[in-house]
Amino acid sequence: MKPRILLVDDEPNVLSALRRQLRELYEVDVQSVPAEALKRLDRTKPYAAAVSDFKMPGMNGIEFLNELKTLSPDTTRLMLTGYADLDNAIRAVNDGNIFRFLTKPCERDNLLQNVADAVRQYELVTAKRVLLEKTLKGSVDLLSEITAMVNPHAGERINRVRRYVRYFAEKKEFKDLWRYDIAAMLCQLGTLILPPGTLETLETGGELTPEQVQLWEMHPVIAQSLVSKLPRLNSIADMIAYQLKGFDGTGTPRDNLKEEDIPIGGRILKVALDYDMARQREENPQKAFLSMEKTIEEYDPELMYYLEGMLGVEARYAIRTVTLQELIPGMVLHEDVVSRQGALLVRKSLELTKDKIDRMHMFAEKVGIPETFTVLVPETVD
Repeated sequence: MKPRILLVDDEPNVLSALRRQLRELYEVDVQSVPAEALKRLDRTKPYAAAVSDFKMPGMNGIEFLNELKTLSPDTTRLMLTGYADLDNAIRAVNDGNIFRFLTKPCERDNLLQNVADAVRQYELVTAKRVLLEKTLKGSVDLLSEITAMVNPHAGERINRVRRYVRYFAEKKEFKDLWRYDIAAMLCQLGTLILPPGTLETLETGGELTPEQVQLWEMHPVIAQSLVSKLPRLNSIADMIAYQLKGFDGTGTPRDNLKEEDIPIGGRILKVALDYDMARQREENPQKAFLSMEKTIEEYDPELMYYLEGMLGVEARYAIRTVTLQELIPGMVLHEDVVSRQGALLVRKSLELTKDKIDRMHMFAEKVGIPETFTVLVPETVD
């Protein structure tokens, strides 16, 4: 597939000439009105490079390329103009973050070389980002799976808490929901240092030994130290570090932060994790919420308001028995899925996605699994 190029110039003859020179190597779109070019941008099919004239009615080239940078940041931007004074060149580079500044008339070989360099720059930027995203996702998935394998109770807890964290983040209207999802996936990483049975003791309301208490208070910092080693995850590591910190400043880490100064991700984890723990001890969501109200000062008031609203949502989950063919995304496994030989294949509390359902079909063909499954079905899934 040819790289996509955008040409913007208010002179039809110039556009036609540029298109003729580039169309053999690229998929070329042309626009004579900058504002119209911005309206027609398709985020799913970004341009590798954009070449814009400087002097155009309504919006000059610098303004256009600046807007283009906001809407399509990976697109490499070039300026082509007959107004080749130094001031314009400096403004174009500084204000529009222009890759190259070309002057009219531009020789064909010079144009082709600069556009080729621009496309190469786009490919380098996008390839680096894709590689980083895949590496990051793979690292997060690996650490989450290791946590679940070593400490199954922690793995089950992660699956439950992710839904609560996502709910809070959506209520707060955060755009970077992936950060909070990763924080939920990795928040139990530090529990690998806990003696066997510690989480089970907490879930049943038992008392921990002094050694267990010390390790429990340390586990968020251990996770923070490990997660901060991954690229771009420093802020997520800070969320994880404050998962035991009370809104009133109590808990760990024992610093001076309290209330709004505590990272919002840490405050969300605190409410989500404590609610999950309360749900393991209490028979219904309402009683779990009431048990948290006894120490209401430890929680962000706004998040507790959202939590109270979530109780009605959670109460609308119904337990059903369905076949493999009836599984659909959004359902939550209410029991472990094991092979006919007794091997654990998929843990309970996992929210099903298309990929996970496809994996279960594969297990059915390769190793054999039960014909029916007990699932939680939200009201919106039927």
